[in-house]
Amino acid sequence: MRKPSVIVRVPASTSNLGPGFDTLGLALKLHNQISVRETDEPVIERVDSQRNSTAANAMSREAASAFFKRSQIKPHGAQIEVKGELPVSGGLGSSVTVRLGIVYALNELNGRPLGAAAMLDLVTELEQHPDNAGPALFGGFVVAGIINGAVHYRRFSVPATVKFVVCCPEYEVATEKARALLPKQVPLRDAVENLRRVALITAIFATGDYTLLRGLFDDKLHQPYRQKLTPMFSDVVTAGVEAGALGGWLSGSGPAIVCITEQKERAVAEAMASVYAKLRIRCQTHILTADNDGTRVKRS
Repeated sequence: MRKPSVIVRVPASTSNLGPGFDTLGLALKLHNQISVRETDEPVIERVDSQRNSTAANAMSREAASAFFKRSQIKPHGAQIEVKGELPVSGGLGSSVTVRLGIVYALNELNGRPLGAAAMLDLVTELEQHPDNAGPALFGGFVVAGIINGAVHYRRFSVPATVKFVVCCPEYEVATEKARALLPKQVPLRDAVENLRRVALITAIFATGDYTLLRGLFDDKLHQPYRQKLTPMFSDVVTAGVEAGALGGWLSGSGPAIVCITEQKERAVAEAMASVYAKLRIRCQTHILTADNDGTRVKRS
């Protein structure tokens, strides 16, 4: 007898949005598909192209184990397959798509013992911060933080008139390596400057007057330090803004760079890509809108 299976579609997510370190995130219409099939063998097995990757297998087993422990469901074996459009270690939440996709699919297979808030808490524990997990699960723009041990969040839809131009150079940046560059302490004035910008960005996404975002994405806490791993960051954002974008940011740890615009999105994409072209660095550009649906079961 064929064992039950579930396929879920998980959107990419861009996090931080400049000053909103580990707090702000937004889901984008670029997706990974996670298939989970129950098996008789009591093992978690990856069967996709990353099946020989020690890190990919470990991530999958960790997510499955965390689900069974949190849900108190008796563990069972599963075959996991990951397909999709997201570059690994590209700054668009690829690890979240895998962790969340496995947790979400196992939750469906086992009668939905976990609600959405519980799944968010669980995936945040696996990721250690909710800025990708929140938008990947719920869609839209999400502001989220761990408060007294629980994830608190608010979510807002983003209209299709707002475009996100994503420039992905063809190299990887490991999150752990990027975080190792961050200082343990920052000047008070830098922290206050970021707080101002985060408050304004959140209010603007909540109210919808996106033209007011211009000039708000500068950051003092992480982008200046991570630029060592993505040295063309400032030039790429400047090129996008000069072509018509409202602003831009390093997506997660990078190397993906995102510019937001309500006009001339193709010109913005060409301008961003031209910076890499001059250096003969290959990159892909995507003109995307926000994914307001979040993670969903794929129906046949």
